Amino acid sequence: MKHQPNILLITTDQQSACALGCAGNPHLQTPAMDSLAAQGVRFDRAYCTQPLCTPSRASLFTGRMPHQCEATANNREICAAIRPLGLGNWLRQAGYECVYGGKWHVAPVAMPSQNEHGFTVLAGFDDNRLPPACTNFFREWTRRPAGARKPFFLSANFDNPHNICEYARNMTLPWLQLPAPPPPEDCPPLPPNFLPSQPEPEIIRIEQSCNFSIHPTRDWTEADWRRFRWAYFRLIEWVDARIQMLLKGLAETGLADDTVVVFTSDHGDGQGAHQWNQKSLLYEEVIRVPLMIREPGRPGGRTDSRLVSNGLDLFPTLCAYAGCEPPPDLTGLNLRAETLAPPRPGLAIECFFDGGRGYGTTGRAWVEKDWKYVVYDKGRNREQLFNLAEDPGEMRNLAFDPAFQSQVVTARKRLRAACERTADPYRGFAD
Repeated sequence: MKHQPNILLITTDQQSACALGCAGNPHLQTPAMDSLAAQGVRFDRAYCTQPLCTPSRASLFTGRMPHQCEATANNREICAAIRPLGLGNWLRQAGYECVYGGKWHVAPVAMPSQNEHGFTVLAGFDDNRLPPACTNFFREWTRRPAGARKPFFLSANFDNPHNICEYARNMTLPWLQLPAPPPPEDCPPLPPNFLPSQPEPEIIRIEQSCNFSIHPTRDWTEADWRRFRWAYFRLIEWVDARIQMLLKGLAETGLADDTVVVFTSDHGDGQGAHQWNQKSLLYEEVIRVPLMIREPGRPGGRTDSRLVSNGLDLFPTLCAYAGCEPPPDLTGLNLRAETLAPPRPGLAIECFFDGGRGYGTTGRAWVEKDWKYVVYDKGRNREQLFNLAEDPGEMRNLAFDPAFQSQVVTARKRLRAACERTADPYRGFAD
């Protein structure tokens, strides 16, 4: 019988791929996250399936696009037909004890103790209680007789740095209080892509203006944005310290040598790039996420630049570690493999401007190795085309440049074909 390692999945909320020390960011220190990269593999081209909490999390636990599991907006449920095929139920059938702690947010915010997702609830929605609850589970598991132990799949889900939403609105933060920020000149600088791309789809700023409770940034000064970036990085450092507690508990109970550790986030945050806070739209800071896998006995310190999706690819990857086949209709890739054959041609990504005020704009992106195409369903200048190799900050929109019209046409066709393959009901195409 094939050995089944324990699996620990750690997620943060609203953390961009570039908001890591190991990604070269000099404005924060993330020793726990960096240690996972140093001891494992870091995927530096990982994307979410939709930059919004519920849709992205529904993808993570089903291996499907948000429209396929009918969770395309916040506080929606995964459709009843797919719940029995979710990650918790699937790994439980493969012989795992499946345990959940922290934020769920796939209706409701905290997973109920009685649920249809295959998990026993370890701890509720509380960033401070989550690390000790996980450590207590590790200790209790090791005390069991060897014959009574099943391998475990523990999903530990932190809320932060999502508290940057409350910070921007001058609200009390749920799990901690930050000190007063330093003077603006001592805060992180504005990002190089602080200005909007040109030309930019007009609906982006219309949605931003309509949703003041989400984007209270219309009259912010550059000093305000610098303080915002300082707070965002401090929240990431705070949650990194809680992840360090969790990893320490794993090591002190002797379980680290037989536990695969996966770290990711549901989506990113604008961080002031293009004068954007929060999520929803399709700029890189918002849709690219951290993804690291530490596998016992495998060399670490590797960076993998394959185009991957945490929502589509983690399910089949964890099945590979568990020694079971994923549901047959999943299209994600097994990231445990060293190479992908054939290479993935691109990724389709969904978006929806949630928030209850505004116009409910939807959009889609098609991301390739060097190119990215975006289309929103309303307004002027609906399309964007970026050469990510030459313009990683997405400052120059090439969609209306006559020299790039053949590239635009090709990207439109590829996006439409990708949507048709998954029966995506999106109708906002530009062609």
